[in-house]
Amino acid sequence: MMQPEQQPIAETDSTALHPDWKADDHLLNLLARNARDHGDQVAMRERDRGIWQEYTWKDYLEQVLSFAAGLEELGVKAEDNILVIGDNRPALYFGMLGAIALRAVPSPAYPDTTPEEIMGQMQREDIRFALAEDQEQVDKLLGIRESGYDALQTVVYDDPRGLAGKEPAGVVAFDAIAERGRARLRENPSLEQDLLSRSSAHDVAVLLHSSGTTGAPKGIPLKHGHILSGVRNAAAAGYFREGEVHMAYLPMAWVGDFIFSIGAAIVLRFSVNIPERQETALHDLREIAPTLYFSSPRAWSNMLTRIQVGIGETTRLKRWLYNRFMPFAVELERKRLEGQEPGAMDRLWRALGEFLVYGPIKDQLGLARVERPYTAGEAIGEDVFLFFRALGLNLRQFYGQTENCALAAAQDPDSIKLHTVGKPFPGVEIRLSEEGEILMRGDNVFDGYYKKPESTAETLQDGWLHTGDAGHIEDDGQVVVLGRVSEVVYTAAGERFIPTYIENRLKFSQYIKDVCVLGMDRDYLAALVAIDISAVGHWAEENGVPYTSFADLSQKSEVYELINGVITRVNEVLPEGLRIRRYVNLHKEFDPDDGEVTRTRKLRRNVIDENYKPIIDAIYNGDTSVDYEARITYETGESGVLKRHLKVADVAKEN
Repeated sequence: MMQPEQQPIAETDSTALHPDWKADDHLLNLLARNARDHGDQVAMRERDRGIWQEYTWKDYLEQVLSFAAGLEELGVKAEDNILVIGDNRPALYFGMLGAIALRAVPSPAYPDTTPEEIMGQMQREDIRFALAEDQEQVDKLLGIRESGYDALQTVVYDDPRGLAGKEPAGVVAFDAIAERGRARLRENPSLEQDLLSRSSAHDVAVLLHSSGTTGAPKGIPLKHGHILSGVRNAAAAGYFREGEVHMAYLPMAWVGDFIFSIGAAIVLRFSVNIPERQETALHDLREIAPTLYFSSPRAWSNMLTRIQVGIGETTRLKRWLYNRFMPFAVELERKRLEGQEPGAMDRLWRALGEFLVYGPIKDQLGLARVERPYTAGEAIGEDVFLFFRALGLNLRQFYGQTENCALAAAQDPDSIKLHTVGKPFPGVEIRLSEEGEILMRGDNVFDGYYKKPESTAETLQDGWLHTGDAGHIEDDGQVVVLGRVSEVVYTAAGERFIPTYIENRLKFSQYIKDVCVLGMDRDYLAALVAIDISAVGHWAEENGVPYTSFADLSQKSEVYELINGVITRVNEVLPEGLRIRRYVNLHKEFDPDDGEVTRTRKLRRNVIDENYKPIIDAIYNGDTSVDYEARITYETGESGVLKRHLKVADVAKEN
């Protein structure tokens, strides 16, 4: 373990690697540069009613400046926080940059955030203006205003359906604001340059938020300089290239979307493509054919499940080809990662497989042109990771947090290890504390939480970001992330363990969507399991197991045997004292609306302990079943109780 006084892993300053990169750059002057030097190139595309609408870099800049000029007329001032809520839309991206041009700060929220959570965010950040995607989000904001938050002055909306011509007081269309701005720009020719010159590298560009696993989310301000440093560090490492084709489908409130779809897109002139709806994203992916693609481990796993389901329903010949070529490719990739070079016959058979199987699958998924596929957020299952690499996708893991612009370390394409997240990017230094916590510093690291001096002092110490992650650094400099330091707990016997480390390995299985590992101050470990209804449902159909609902399927004895097998295989790699002995298949998924997980699906353990206390008690009392009363809230706001009879099972070794 590397001690603090030892030399950290460090790289060169990325700005020295490109003659056009300047320390005082900001997003607006780079956007203006793109419009000036590459004005006719497509900067953004959106699929609207089946037709792709294109915006060049000139269009992009014009939309941003027009909206900024109109927004200023509404009374928006520097350092105002502006709520942004909705799915990915060009107007919301233009609107965020328009606010940034005024030195105001966009504060994105997840589109499915509850009114109560939104109100909390608005109160903490003194929100007076909001930019919303459509009528659903506008109604949510108006309801908040009517319930007592009267500081909200203006809501700007993008989608006119249900709103155009009948806007409530204080609600105005994006296009109307932009048109007012165009009039101002025509009347005052010097205003454009004025708007472009206001920002600096030291201004806050966006106010993002922590996941809020232990309380209200903390505001995380990222400055222009942080964002540009993060992007340029990643580009210097070959993580991004100029002119990437990128699909913007991840939540706009997530740091990765801002960094990829705005930061990197502007710095490196990406073509950003927005699907028509979240429901059509996988279909639109085929038409977009990106060169850069990021997805979470869970999404990669779901994609694999979709492939397997499709193969099961295709012709006998295609199934035969798949079963002949895929196991070969997976084993070939496993050997490659172990340092073994394929022989001539292996290369020939691999080329034939590319023509018959691997290429068609990638084309069907829309990944045929992807050169830089990535995954992050949690550990990815070995089977999933190997499968997509076996297809010919150079899938790599990266590591980062909102506090460091999500860009800190990544696997090098030529030195992939399944258990690491790779080496730090140029410009990023990483070391370990004496306690084994990962520490980091670099120009991509933020300067402190929004109005949280105590949290800032705890997280930023002596110029180093305390990531809160436990890990270690291997001899070749690759970083291994074990889990959250705050989640290091002990059994009653004093065995030290990190629940997320075990949970991630259980979630490698396509059959488990969520799991909470129990065991702190207990005699043994146990698990609350939420099955993946899609994968387990397909398995049930294939194996003749009838079911009527999630709750019914979860309690089938065959499904308990299925989950038992998953837990048993994970137990085999765990120390004897840290093996899971008992488990319950829950009647439902963990739900962010019930407070059990965050919007990014991180567990809120205190809420789970409270909500499922009768089940947890039954596990550790040695009961074989439990009658559980589940409280539910209907769409009308009324609540009720559903009674569920759940089986409590012992983990039995497979024969």
